[in-house]
Amino acid sequence: MSGVLSQRRGGTSFGIFTLVMVAAFIGLGSWQLQRRVEKHTLIAALNERLAAAPEALPVPSQWGALTPARDEFRRVGFVATYAKLPDAMVYSSGSAVRDDISGPGTWAFLPARLADGATVVVNAGFVQNTMQDRSYEDRAVSRLVNGEPAKLTGYLRFPESAGALTPPENIARRLWFTRDHLAMARALGWSGGQQIAPFYIDLETPVPDSGIPKPGPLQVHLKDDHMQYAITWFALAGAVVIAFGVWWRGQRRA
Repeated sequence: MSGVLSQRRGGTSFGIFTLVMVAAFIGLGSWQLQRRVEKHTLIAALNERLAAAPEALPVPSQWGALTPARDEFRRVGFVATYAKLPDAMVYSSGSAVRDDISGPGTWAFLPARLADGATVVVNAGFVQNTMQDRSYEDRAVSRLVNGEPAKLTGYLRFPESAGALTPPENIARRLWFTRDHLAMARALGWSGGQQIAPFYIDLETPVPDSGIPKPGPLQVHLKDDHMQYAITWFALAGAVVIAFGVWWRGQRRA
């Protein structure tokens, strides 16, 4: 009698465990489907922003209200003058938003002054530079710093955070490994005592006569594996149910 009771208790415990696991796997699968819908909505919104006609750059009084969720990749046009200050380079092995960029090189970040004196940092484009030659990078950007106002078109971007494995910046070479323009501004004295924008600009146009640095239009390529993950979780839920069914049938025969 005690053996039968023990067997029933074991079956009940295994049944409860199976229900918990199935519920967890179905919940994770459903969450992935929800994430897929959200990702598709985000992709559509970003594509709409990238395709929109350039709008005026937000004025400094509006900068504090800008957020990555609402404003990342907004296309803007404005007039600014590249400041005669040290540039910064951000190492890159390619680009997730530029199909025309491949191989090692650097993104050229330069401070630019608006008419009211505020500073907007501009990613002026890609410098193909396998050997990371600083003199070559200096020559590439020096043509931009001519003291003349330039009409610029580009996209609002927000600073990145360094990861645990990200190398530290090399101040002597003015080389960074994350797109943190605010850290560059602090290290290189870009603000000049004036307000500096919390965003930077990924430049689209104009393209220099030399083609270096190389600006260009952006495209959204967000990873979308959520359906694959959802199918995996639902398959695991089904496998658990099948395993329980096989075990239960064996118990009944015994």
